Amino acid sequence: MKVPGLRHSSERVGGIVFLGRMLDKIRLQAKNALPADYKTNLGAGSDGRVCQFLRVEYPAVVERVLAGGTDEEILSWCFDHGRRPTEEEIFIFNAFLTKGFIPLFGAMVFAAAFVCLYGRRGIMSLLLAVI
Repeated sequence: MKVPGLRHSSERVGGIVFLGRMLDKIRLQAKNALPADYKTNLGAGSDGRVCQFLRVEYPAVVERVLAGGTDEEILSWCFDHGRRPTEEEIFIFNAFLTKGFIPLFGAMVFAAAFVCLYGRRGIMSLLLAVI
């Protein structure tokens, strides 16, 4: 179901997936424009994972969003009241939430096994052969 004012989960705020969607749901809920299907998981599921990742409490984020401000200002508030993840942490978090984690994990396991079996020269030979 397409909900006006609710962006797709893959749209990023500060490089983080699902954050913008969570903020949209909070704003829509405040306007009583969020469909009932979405209300049961407010603050849980992906919303909860985003909050855990940033180490902020969902009710505090709701309060901050309702106080007003841009997505970037709210993200900055999250960094100040929670934590500021590194680019690498954001990359891994995004991969996990967008289901890209399984292929990424598989590739990492393959590369680690290859290095164990054939050493670093072996992996370089493999990479050069693929390129």
